[in-house]
Formats: sequence, C-alpha cells, structure tokens
Amino acid sequence: MTAPLPSAVEVALGDRSYRIEVGRGLLPRAAELFAPMLAQKRVFIVTDSNVAPLYLAPLTDNLSAGGIHSDHIVIPAGEASKDFSHLARVLDAMLAAKCERSTMIVALGGGVIGDLAGFAASVLLRGVDFIQVPTTLLAQVDSAVGGKTGINTTAGKNLVGAFHQPRLVLADTDTLATLPRRELLAGYAEVVKYGLLGDAAFWTWLEANGAKALGGGPESHDALKHCIVTACRAKARIVASDEREQGERMLLNLGHTFGHALEAEFGYSGALLHGEAVAIGMAQAFDLSVRLGLAPAADLARLRAHFAATGLPVTPPKGARLTPAGLIAHMGQDKKVKDGAITFILARGIGQAFVSRDVPRAPLEETLRASLAA
Repeated sequence: MTAPLPSAVEVALGDRSYRIEVGRGLLPRAAELFAPMLAQKRVFIVTDSNVAPLYLAPLTDNLSAGGIHSDHIVIPAGEASKDFSHLARVLDAMLAAKCERSTMIVALGGGVIGDLAGFAASVLLRGVDFIQVPTTLLAQVDSAVGGKTGINTTAGKNLVGAFHQPRLVLADTDTLATLPRRELLAGYAEVVKYGLLGDAAFWTWLEANGAKALGGGPESHDALKHCIVTACRAKARIVASDEREQGERMLLNLGHTFGHALEAEFGYSGALLHGEAVAIGMAQAFDLSVRLGLAPAADLARLRAHFAATGLPVTPPKGARLTPAGLIAHMGQDKKVKDGAITFILARGIGQAFVSRDVPRAPLEETLRASLAA
C-alpha cells in the first residue's frame, strides 16, 4: 500500500516563504525534495547521538544516490548541547568541511538540533540557507517552524540567537514511531498549546481524540497527522503576520515564561523536558488567570483533566528545591521582559490567550506556591 500523500503548509513571508511538508515516507525522498532548494549539490548535516544511528545513514545514502554530497557532525543528545561550546564545535566542523555560502545546512533531529544548526547557519559566513528535518513531535509542531534559532546561556533559555527562516521543513511522521513515550508527550504539550491560546474548537477535538493520536500504531497516524498539520497552520499564520514577535506571535509563548524558569532551575537537564516544562507552565498560566478573575475555574479544570488523561504533568517534579522567588528571578531574565516588566501570556478562557505585563506579585507567588506544594 502506498503512503498517503503529504500535506503541505505554506509559511507566507514574501521572497522568504517556504513549505512545511508533513507525511509519511519523506526522508526516503530527501534528495528529490531538497534538490530545488540547493545552489550546489552538497549539504552539511547537523544531528545528534540519538538520531544519527536511526536516520543519518538512510539520509546520506539517499542524498548520495541523488548525486548530492554530504558532510556531517554528530553532537551529544540533550538540551545541554545547546550552548556556546557546541555552537563553536558545529561552526568549526562546517569550516573544516569548507562549507561555502551556497552550501545548504540540514538540521536532522529535534528542537535542540534545529535551534543549534539554524543559529549556526545564521552566522556562518554571515548567513547560509538551511533545511529543517525535525524528527520529534515537538520540533515538527513548533520549533522547526518560524525561524527562531538560538542557544541557552547560564542567564536563561534562548537568550542568544537570531531569526533565520529555513528554506524547507520536512516533517516525516514515520520518525515519530521511534520516539519514547515521554518525548511524544512532551511534543503533545506544544500541540495542545495551539488549542488553548486561540482555537477552542481544536481543543475540544483534542479532548476527544488526543489519546488516540498518542496511542501508536497505524490507527493513530491520521489523528496525529491532523495534530501536526493544524499546529503548523496556526503557527504559519501567526509567523506570517508577526515574524519577529512584536505582537501576536508572543501568544505562542503560552506557558513558556513559567516553563523556561523551571528549565533554568533544573539546569536544562533531562529531569525536565521542554514540553513537560511548558505543560506545567500552561497549567500555572491558567491557574494565575483564574486567581486574577480572568478565566473560569471550569476551564482550568478541563486543562488539568485532559493533561491527566494523556499523561502530561501539571506540577513540577518532586525533590527539587524550587521556590517562588527563585522562579520569579528567572522570569526576570526572560527575553520578553520590557522596561523591567515580565511578560505573561494569560487567558480569559480556553482559546482566548492574551499578553499581559501588569501582573501583581502576590497572586503570582500564590500560583507558584500552590503548584510547588501540590
């Protein structure tokens, strides 16, 4: 039986527009799909130690069969690799391979690889093109789309980076079959974000079909693909209207102000995945919205019930020495801080997110204290 045709989503940015291809069997077509984007028949692939054993050889073999030469670097898997030292390693490898301005960079992996390789592409030789080949659900629905690239520092997450749009996003849903359940759930957190921030109908669909999408096996594929395409369409629309996050695009940070603070407190370790931190952060954002009298408590209850049903966390892992003051201090380092005020994405209900910089400290501390004590 032939694979279903992929679905294409257009990110409309004028002469920098690009397509997101979503579907099965795309990696085995890489040479064909890359070819129209290549100024020369060579690429440089950045991947990690988890992805390389699974997909690097099939990709390079396919490219070679299509007459496309490739070089590559494999970096250690994990958020800790998204830093200055690994950026330097990647850039040094690209220069050692004599990459030119017409050499296409390929990010093969999850969000860490996409952010790191994309940032390297943005500064190599003052900017070269790159292609995103996301292999995790989180990357396929969020980080590979929209052109945000960057690395973490000791001061916080993604504080050094650039807006650098890819030429193509190739989201092969077959790669999701090798994801551990925990990684799949972390990506699902970014899926539900799109329902919570601006699409109440999609949220209702997820309440009915989310468990099926996460179930694995052939019967879940269509539901999971629907999740990916819906999320990509939502993000593509927002990015097209606000590429550099001056207005509406800030809504995509629902849960992230809280979540990034948690990730910083955990030292970007495997103890808390990005998607898990965002899930906790969305629960905290809705809790704060209820405490401020903005959102109905029933919507917070729906969020918590769906997260529980699918396995997403709503409170931080136990055992860490977290305090409201420590988390708020990290929030003060967030890149969206303006004139010293922390930017929060709050909600008037499911599908009704908005930006706020006028949050009193007392209810914020109450929200964090309750979350840490739960």
